[in-house]
Amino acid sequence: MPKVTQEYIDEKRRSIVDAAYRVCLRKPVQMVNIMDVIKEAGLSQGAIYRYYSNLDEILVDVVTKMRRDYNIIDRLEELTKDIPVPFEEVTYQVCDVLGEAMETHLMDIQKINFDLGVLTINEPERMAKIMKGLEGTGNNEFLATVIMPRLALAAAKQGHKMAGDAVELGQYLGAAYTGIEKFCILGACYDAGGSDAKVEPRKLFRTYAKTIIMLFGGKIDA
Repeated sequence: MPKVTQEYIDEKRRSIVDAAYRVCLRKPVQMVNIMDVIKEAGLSQGAIYRYYSNLDEILVDVVTKMRRDYNIIDRLEELTKDIPVPFEEVTYQVCDVLGEAMETHLMDIQKINFDLGVLTINEPERMAKIMKGLEGTGNNEFLATVIMPRLALAAAKQGHKMAGDAVELGQYLGAAYTGIEKFCILGACYDAGGSDAKVEPRKLFRTYAKTIIMLFGGKIDA
């Protein structure tokens, strides 16, 4: 019997993950089951279980794939590792990256991310196990723990005074980001928000930039 190579195993796992990803694009993640993936992958139930023990193991690799395909950390790092220009300008640049990325992936990765948020609310223990299996840092985590503190520090170095407690402002900005994400996903993927609700992530993140600048004590564009 021919020896099964690691390359063969990796390719089979990739095909299963790609199948699960396609299913998640069509259905809310919390409604996806292992049989959906089996049917999409065109494999038998026994074949699937040779590579994954359960659906959540597959979802770990789906989220890992999403992190790889929707990675803006390098771009954000490059913009903020050294801020020689007014922090206001860098803040606009950071938010332009956020808006562009969300607009590009609104109908795919952002949709699944939103569904995972719903799964977190409904099945927190299950989602915690999925997240525990991930490696590295996600975009949102990097934004909250690295980028926002850098912008705040740059603002302070320019003599600006923050308009409130740093922790409370951070929580507010996190909630505002989530609000933009929710509005865009519901409008674009679930036809919610009313027919007059136009989904424009880039414009929304321009307003988000102005909010950050004002809360950090800077001056916004007219």
